[in-house]
Amino acid sequence: MRPMGRHKRRKALTVVALASAVAAGSAVTANSAPQHDGHPFPGRGGQIHNVIYLLGDGMGRTHVTAGRERYYGAQGKLNMERLPYTGAVATYAVEKGTNQPALVTDSASSATAWSSGVKTYNAALGVDAYEKRRATLMEQAKKAGFATGNVSTAEITDATPAAQFSHVLLRGCQGPVYSDAACLPKNADGSYEKAPADKTLITPVAEQIARNGTADVVLGGGLARFEPDDQKALQAQGYQVLGSFGDPSLPAQTAASQKVATKADLDAVKGKKVVGLFNRGNLTVEQAKAGLPANAPQKQEPTLADMAKKSIDLLDGRSKKGFFLQIEGAQIDKRSHANDASQTLAEVKAFDDAVKAAYDFAKKDGHTLVIVTADHECAGFNIIEKGTYTNAEAVAPPANTDAGNPANNSTPSRPTSGAKDPARSSGILNGSGSGDAKNFAPATFRTPDDPANVKDGTPEASLWLTYLSGNHTGADVPIYAYGPGAERFAASQINTELYGKMYRSLFGTAPRG
Repeated sequence: MRPMGRHKRRKALTVVALASAVAAGSAVTANSAPQHDGHPFPGRGGQIHNVIYLLGDGMGRTHVTAGRERYYGAQGKLNMERLPYTGAVATYAVEKGTNQPALVTDSASSATAWSSGVKTYNAALGVDAYEKRRATLMEQAKKAGFATGNVSTAEITDATPAAQFSHVLLRGCQGPVYSDAACLPKNADGSYEKAPADKTLITPVAEQIARNGTADVVLGGGLARFEPDDQKALQAQGYQVLGSFGDPSLPAQTAASQKVATKADLDAVKGKKVVGLFNRGNLTVEQAKAGLPANAPQKQEPTLADMAKKSIDLLDGRSKKGFFLQIEGAQIDKRSHANDASQTLAEVKAFDDAVKAAYDFAKKDGHTLVIVTADHECAGFNIIEKGTYTNAEAVAPPANTDAGNPANNSTPSRPTSGAKDPARSSGILNGSGSGDAKNFAPATFRTPDDPANVKDGTPEASLWLTYLSGNHTGADVPIYAYGPGAERFAASQINTELYGKMYRSLFGTAPRG
């Protein structure tokens, strides 16, 4: 059954930037007083006007530690680690139709927890475990008069960004077309559930984004999810659409008829309401992009830091109340799924660069709260002792391909022959022996602490990394915070509590219900 028409309601859009950095057992710490480069927060008596919520998708405590050691050395710090308040976040989901915990969450359930304040089943967006629609923080902020933004290196219709401005029963209901398989959950006997009375819950996310007006600034990937009439709907609401969603005279949107936005387009834009989609699929992994020829279209994509800076610039001062912005570094998760340590580390760095953009703004502004966390940990990322090996590998590590983006079509570093070594491995994965299907050994990387002649992929490199899985884990994730009210996040907390704390930061009162 197809959804009944396109929905024209305007939703409130809130932006939060998350970066994951908490793991089970992490210490919860806080400085004695809010600091601004060693001084109390300036401006307006510490009043919060803006919230920036940064999320490193799939980024656990070890991702943060490995990123620090790789790029800054053992005694260095990532930008997120410079935020003065730290805590931990429990991420579990629940089983559908119950309150029974599901100990390992997906991005959809986790994003719904912090955007709507409810536990839900894996794959659900903007609904609770009983398929009841729940308002999102971004919708509430937009309705209250805040400016809003949503930024991601994934398709903007993907789970994490979608949780702030859509409501669907299944995260796969992204668009451009409806199908029962993508949008309706299955019953125990394998049949599809009956279509709900609220047809928005089976309306593709792309349609909802284009019509609800929840986010004033929308930046990311996923152009292929949209159609020409989506662009018309956005423009009718006053949005400046960068690139083109397609030629309405053609029978279907294609790569030829659609035009992705570029960094040059983003740099030039001055409008208050902007939509920019820079790839037909996910944005290009930074390490892969660096290796492409100069004339490759992916070279025209902005970095996450570029999008963070521009979105803040567009939102700052737009509303007297302030703004709510969510920023996601999505590729940490995607490359962790592929057990690709090298690209994973590079994506942690790219995300941390975006954290710096938010942190720098907040330090100057004086009334901006910055929160950095993750939705879940991915793949059981581990730092192991130099010279040791592991045998706890997946039989067939999953590929993480993106048909819309050739630069993302790399296969997992480990062979996928299905062979599983019954003994401990004896070689480093990204060095000699990587062609042997039995060598499920660590990837090795030099750090700034290593002698100058040490190279990546050698036994002499000091950072040895491995994975336990090709999927998510149930580990707690870290959280970092800076600005007025940041001390509220210096706790061991459940992800649904983040919604209430951000709501209080924006509105000054606790949410109802």
